[in-house]
This record gives sequence, structure tokens and C-alpha cells, in this order.
Amino acid sequence: MEVVDKKAQSQARCGSLGRAVKCKTRQEDRERHRLEVALPDATLAMDQDAEWCVVRAGGKSQRIRFHDYEKVYAIPGLYECLFYDILKCNSPATVRQLLEATIGQMSIEPADLRVLDLGAGNGMVGEELTGMGVKSVVGVDIIDAAADATERDRPGVYEDYMVTDMANLSDRQRSLMETFEFNCLTCVAALGFGDIPVGAFVEAFNLIADGGWIAFNIKEDFLNGKDTSGFSRLIQTMTDRDILSIRSRKRYPHRLATSGDPLFYVAMVGAKECDISADLLV
Repeated sequence: MEVVDKKAQSQARCGSLGRAVKCKTRQEDRERHRLEVALPDATLAMDQDAEWCVVRAGGKSQRIRFHDYEKVYAIPGLYECLFYDILKCNSPATVRQLLEATIGQMSIEPADLRVLDLGAGNGMVGEELTGMGVKSVVGVDIIDAAADATERDRPGVYEDYMVTDMANLSDRQRSLMETFEFNCLTCVAALGFGDIPVGAFVEAFNLIADGGWIAFNIKEDFLNGKDTSGFSRLIQTMTDRDILSIRSRKRYPHRLATSGDPLFYVAMVGAKECDISADLLV
């Protein structure tokens, strides 16, 4: 485990935006183990993709970048402590509520959904979905640490959990996924920073049955003309060509930045009309 140098510690402050916080999760309740998290000073300007914290666990400290998910997931309870207790993330609940309200207007029961949860992470979205009554949820992520964290913290949430690169599926992997006959795709807090490229999202989208539901969110900055991730163009093209019919949309604060300012995202729920053809990716 990397030990934090004195300079990094001097630039960090304990807890959430000035208050000391020791995070305690369900796993840690059983183990009688607590985490201590310190954020950088609020005056340190940084991009969202560069944010970091100092974590003390098991008597050792280390500096961890927020998007170094393998390190985050490896420490039981850190993800929940950092993003939910301290930075007040509410995206899994927000997307779930928007999806639930949208299908409710169509008199569709959550139990009728067969969901592919793309970028499933440690299972927080899957937990939201099963909590609203979805019976079949399959998680997909690209790193083993996410699957390990889900098994450790939320066993039984997913019907299956696959560690694979959706942008490079083999024929066998695609055939296996097709057996689930997905009619809903969820993708929460995973688009726009290189975690899930456009090609991976398209593969997942095309696995959903026509008429199925697509529920996702994305940072609002990735929906403007200056976006370089490719998602602004993709979403605009899908709506312009009637590939995706947006039924509901909500702008909301995804979480706080380390500066204390809110990071605004847009959640969308839509009905899939047809597959995305390969020529749209050129």
C-alpha cells in the first residue's frame, strides 16, 4: 500500500468539506473497522477526472485518485464513504426514480424488466433496481475489482455479473448476453470520462430489444458542442434519427466536487426504437 507523503497530507483536510468524518459501512459494522477520508483543500482547482483523497485504513494512509476504481473498490466501504457519505452522490437513486416514474406512466411493472447494468461497479445501481422490484439484473464491468466488490458487499443483487470489455465482445460473449433477452439498459455515472467509450455503449444498446428502455446519466458538460468524448454527437444523432425516443429528462446535482461546488448531470430515460448502425460511429 502506498504511504502518503507529508506534502499530500498537508494539502488534505479531514472529512466532508471541512468536517471530520469517519465512515462506517455494513461490512465494517461486522468487522468493527472504520475508515478515515480526507479531501484536498477546497481552494485547489482540479478537473473532476483528477480529483483525489487521502484514505486511512488498517493503520496505513494512501492517496487515491477518485477514478482509480481498482484501488477504491479494494477498500471495503470506501466507495460509499467517499461518494455518498461525504460528497452526497445521488445518481443511482435519481436514475432509478426517473426510470420507475417513466415506466409507471406506461403501466409497465418493474418485474417485467430484464436489465443490463453497464458499468455496474460495486452494485449500487443493481441494488436500486432490485429495490424497485426488478427481478432480473445482469451487471457488466471491465475490471475484476468491481465484481469482487459486488460479491463482497452486495451478494445476490445480480442474476449474473460479467467482467468483459463491451467494445470488444467475442461472438461467444455476445451470444451469452443475448440469452438474457434484455429489455432495459442502465448506465449510471460511467459515461464521458473514458471509463465506457462510445463503442461499448453502442454494443450494450444494441443488446436491448426494440421497444426496450434506456436509462442513463451523463455530465451536462458532455452534452455541449465542445464535448470530445463523442457522447454529445451520439445522443444527438440517436434522437434526430429516431433511434432513441427520450421520454423523460432531469438535470440535477450528481454530487459535490472536492471544492464543495455541485457537479450537474443530466439523467435521461428513453425508449429504444432500433439498433445503432456501424456507420454512426465513423
